[in-house]
Amino acid sequence: MKKNVLALLLLAVMVLVTACGSNGNGNTANTSNSGTNAEGGEAASGDQLKVVLLIPGTLGDKSFFDAANRGLERVKSELGAETKVIEMGTDKTKWEPTFNDIAAEDWDVVISGGSEITEMFNMTAEANPDKKFINYDTDIEEAPANMYNMSYSTNEVSFLAGAVAALTTQSDMPNANEENVIGFVGGMDIPGINAFLVGYIQGAQYVDPDVKVAVSYAGDFVNPAKGKELSLIQYNSGVDVIFNVAGATGLGIFDAAKEKTKYAIGVDSDQALLLQDTDSEKANLIITSAIKKIDSAILGAVTKLQDGTLEMGKRDVLGFVEDGVGIAENDIYGNVFPADLQAKVEEVKQKLINKEVTVDNAMGMETSEVEAIRNAVKP
Repeated sequence: MKKNVLALLLLAVMVLVTACGSNGNGNTANTSNSGTNAEGGEAASGDQLKVVLLIPGTLGDKSFFDAANRGLERVKSELGAETKVIEMGTDKTKWEPTFNDIAAEDWDVVISGGSEITEMFNMTAEANPDKKFINYDTDIEEAPANMYNMSYSTNEVSFLAGAVAALTTQSDMPNANEENVIGFVGGMDIPGINAFLVGYIQGAQYVDPDVKVAVSYAGDFVNPAKGKELSLIQYNSGVDVIFNVAGATGLGIFDAAKEKTKYAIGVDSDQALLLQDTDSEKANLIITSAIKKIDSAILGAVTKLQDGTLEMGKRDVLGFVEDGVGIAENDIYGNVFPADLQAKVEEVKQKLINKEVTVDNAMGMETSEVEAIRNAVKP
């Protein structure tokens, strides 16, 4: 009996010593990946930050989603975080359950993007107050207390793209024609796409008030065949340069540009650079791209979150001044687009940075206002 009591006392002492040792070593016995800092919410000291990216679609668009994935890759390589990307596909009924399932796992930060997912993403954040969420591209201002939202001055960067397009169609570049008509192919007739359109039209008119703009909507962001079909119609009608604002559908625009030996302008990523290794002929027809610097924005937000300096519950709009947008000025741009035209584009960019030019934003417009702008430049 005495031996049993002595054994129990020794066991209790061992457990107590072990517990004290763990607590004295930075709470390593029971650390939470959700962290402790009020604003940042980063993982506890000594833990590896765990970051997951949910794609409401599939990778391979060489545009919006691929740019987000590059941001996650930078979070892994530059911040040393544990990361994972999940492609949720195009079946929208699966998005909300996926958000909820992932939020229930032990990720510190859940990232996704797009106004289309914002409402359900917000609901997921509200239901999981111990986690941090980042929406890397939304036009909706409201954000839960544990979410940080970003959007981009797409109207301003599209203004610059419009200036490039108008200068192109007026030029003696080898694939430009005498018609003073440029093109635009959007994924859908929605405010987020029309923000690009209105900026594009106004930028083109800034260069030439008489320019005409052919506008088409594919009704789909993942249909390259439809993008090619609409683009061929535009090129055959006299358009010599088309602005792609259609996600993966826009890959068909580049197919059409190659077939007709006409020009195109990319979107979201430097699309010429992404295509250069696989199809240089196609890439050399993409004069430039209107870039949302999504990869840098994601890296910047996660860095601040890790440092404890990210302001949650708000949305920031990233423009030229914040280095959130810009046009691709790669070797193709330098070789294909004449130097004197590059200088004119640079002048326009500086005026945008200095707020000497005001660009309207379709996000605040009535449908009838956007329609009037489209009709005013209809070929």
